[in-house]
Amino acid sequence: MTGGPRIALLGFSIECNRFAPPAGAEDFRVRLEGEAILADARARAPKALAEMPGFVQAMDKAAPWQPRPILLAMAEPNGPVEQDVFDAMMASWRAGLEALRGAVEGVYCVLHGAALTTGLDDPEGALQGLIREVLGPDVPLVCSYDLHANVSDAMVRDCDAFVGYRTNPHLDMRERGMEAAALLRRLMAGERFHRAFRRLPIVAPSVSLLTSEGPYAEIINLGQARATVLSQRKVANVSVMAGFAYGDTPFNGFAIIVTGPDKDACEALADELAKAAWDRRERFIAKLTSLREAVERAQTSEVPLCFADVADNPGGGGRGNTMYILEAFHKAGVQDAVFGIIHDPELAAEAHALGKGAAFTARFNRGGAQGFSKPFTAPAVVQALSDGKITGRRGIFANTAIDLGPTAALRLGGIVVVVVSRRTQCADPVFLEHLGIDISAARAVVVKSRGHFRGGFDEFFSAPRIIEVDVPGLTSPVLDRFEWKRLPRPVVPLDAGAVWQAG
Repeated sequence: MTGGPRIALLGFSIECNRFAPPAGAEDFRVRLEGEAILADARARAPKALAEMPGFVQAMDKAAPWQPRPILLAMAEPNGPVEQDVFDAMMASWRAGLEALRGAVEGVYCVLHGAALTTGLDDPEGALQGLIREVLGPDVPLVCSYDLHANVSDAMVRDCDAFVGYRTNPHLDMRERGMEAAALLRRLMAGERFHRAFRRLPIVAPSVSLLTSEGPYAEIINLGQARATVLSQRKVANVSVMAGFAYGDTPFNGFAIIVTGPDKDACEALADELAKAAWDRRERFIAKLTSLREAVERAQTSEVPLCFADVADNPGGGGRGNTMYILEAFHKAGVQDAVFGIIHDPELAAEAHALGKGAAFTARFNRGGAQGFSKPFTAPAVVQALSDGKITGRRGIFANTAIDLGPTAALRLGGIVVVVVSRRTQCADPVFLEHLGIDISAARAVVVKSRGHFRGGFDEFFSAPRIIEVDVPGLTSPVLDRFEWKRLPRPVVPLDAGAVWQAG
């Protein structure tokens, strides 16, 4: 084949919180079409997260190939995508795929796995179904997913290889894209893979799903150890998907997908890992610190501490602007503290209009109370300003081009607060450092993030110095605070009567 295999490239990546406001077209920070996908993937600092760059770079390195890019759309975690926005994307994907009918040898699709639209519980399954409908069942399709995917039957059925992240914080996205490239080449060479799938009634709190240690890490490590022994001749990929509770879908739950050439080996390993997950079900619990205790520790600790506002995590659909911790720390007179980051475009714009050094009254959430986001007012001084255009330094955003919009560092007494115009979680120290903030000099650093901050701020704070604070919010790990409507019941940890049996 002159020029190598022709590969269609597309993707749709957003994690959707059922309880958050809907996401519109403007919320997709990455929308790349055609050759722009390749240009971004090969850039020094891509806008897209690392799966597509990893895939493209692996394909470039391995052998000649002919990419056929269509549309890649990515957004910060948010509420369900407005149906007309998704429908327009589906029309673009359909047109691109129809133009390639009979003219591609493979497909790579970047997905998250926990998307919603205002009309669909399974938009990823719909997109995968579209690919099958247009290109047929014989064109190999490899899909990669975030480990927080809520895995539907359609997602497993309508792909030839299922590749999930293995790390939380997500530090292996590039590697999973590279793995997807290797698996697609195997499929195009004639191999065929079986997919064994198990779903368990476990909807774990997000803070219990770290992969450095704990029950989730143990299951992932067991799967990788078994796959190594079995070898690629039997098992090509093991994906242990923890799910995303706040999606509130009929297929929420802990999912095991084992992909490989040997059906019996895949099925046996899926059973073993499912049992391992069920045996650990009572260990998936949230261990949180009360706000009162957090304030006390910020005032009295002999070592610097990092406080995580896990309940208002923009990386899970949180609005990034609740005031519970800031107001409590400010009222208590906590000194040498840094808050990162609060989403408030109006306040950032006012700080830019006033200029560096200006003293004024900072009015957070001036539009009034919305859900958990309440107004808060305090005297402030503009300490630093930026346009918010930065390149990620560590963790999930490493080497990624980021645009926070107009950004300001405001001093409120003993606290410096970073205010941004574009909502995102504080997962990278550069969000603070680019404003001249010395993180190592702070006694307390508060981040609005569930877990990805650990991959960025670990150079400053070891695990024992991280405090996960129990306050209200759209991403609270206390799951019985939510009004579940679609979640399958009974499930662990919400219900005492949850049961599961192998086979």
